[in-house]
This record gives sequence, structure tokens and C-alpha cells, in this order.
Amino acid sequence: MNFKYDFRIFISTKILKLNNMKSDYLKYWRIIRYFIKSKYNLSQADLDILLFLYSEQYFSKDKFNEFDELLSWNVGRFENLKKNGWIKVFRKYDRKNKALYCLSFKAKKVINSIYKKLNGEEIPTSQTSNPMFARNVSYTDKVYRNMIKEMNKFIRQQRHQLP
Repeated sequence: MNFKYDFRIFISTKILKLNNMKSDYLKYWRIIRYFIKSKYNLSQADLDILLFLYSEQYFSKDKFNEFDELLSWNVGRFENLKKNGWIKVFRKYDRKNKALYCLSFKAKKVINSIYKKLNGEEIPTSQTSNPMFARNVSYTDKVYRNMIKEMNKFIRQQRHQLP
């Protein structure tokens, strides 16, 4: 008996099983995140808090502040998100109840768009739909623009391979 040989086969089959994932949702997360931040003029912290609040149907300012403590310090973040139409008032404050808020239709639409792109929807490459495809953009935007093209190409190839 050669136990060393059997052990190697066991290790190689485990490695193959780990590498054959059915879904790789986060492969293009950085590109999708950069696109969303660029298109909607959001900071990383703003996007993070919108993603956190997406699963909350309604939330108080206390719930907002609970997650906001993890992010870079910005006293006016809540008011800015409210002013820019990402958060809306669901119930105003009165003597018996504190104010409740919810994400606006715009915020929900953007988060849904992120999930669609993570699930394989292509990122638009027109100048009107994607500011990174405009003429006068930064070098970083041009690098991401090239990666978007590669990502879209990969998505199209994956679609054609499916039975």
C-alpha cells in the first residue's frame, strides 16, 4: 500500500472541488462598485450604508448611526443622503413616535442594479449611460473602462456556453 499516493489524490480532488464554484458573485465587484460610484456620484461610505440599509424596510436615525460608526467620520452624511434623494422620511417625528425613514425608489433601483450586475448583467458602455466612457476622463476611468469591456466580453461568453 502506498498511503502517500492516496493522500495526494485526496488533496487534488479537494482542490478541484474548491475551484469549481458554480457562482462567483464577487469576481467583478470592484468594477461594478466603481461604475456605481462614478455614475451616481456616491462615496464608498455612502454606498456601504445604502447596501446596509437595503434590507431594512424602515429604519430610525439610531439604526443609521449604528452602521455609520463603522465608516469614515462625516457628521452630515445622513442629511446629505436625505437631501440628495437617497433616503426619504416614512413617518415624521411626533411626541409619541420617533421619525422613521426608508430608502427612496432611486436608492432601491441602484441597489437592484448592483445585484443584477453581480448576477451577470452587462455594464453599459455608452457615454450617456456610463460617465467613464466620455471623452475627457481620468486615467483611472480609462483603466476601468477597459476592464468593463473585458467583463462584458466574459459575460457574453458565459451566456453562450450555457446549455
